[in-house]
Amino acid sequence: MNTKKLIDTALNGLDTLGFQLDQLGITGKVNRHNLAAFVMNEQKHLEGEWDSIQARIDRRRSQVEALVSSVEERADAVLRPVLSRIEQLRGAVRG
Repeated sequence: MNTKKLIDTALNGLDTLGFQLDQLGITGKVNRHNLAAFVMNEQKHLEGEWDSIQARIDRRRSQVEALVSSVEERADAVLRPVLSRIEQLRGAVRG
């Protein structure tokens, strides 16, 4: 069975269910149009949540990159004089 037939069968079943519920006086809101509206609304909601998650990930990545850069700069500032002094001592020992 191809996808189109399967979808049509499911939608016809949904319409039948909505009609039967309406006949029983339960609800008139179960039909393919309301289902499509619900699905599209949830899709937009999920897209918004995904964008929010991506923004938080990007913010954290930026914070980690800034922290790594700061640590590298500080390590360089501390180690540069030490390495310079070691090179001076090596030169004095060799010379």
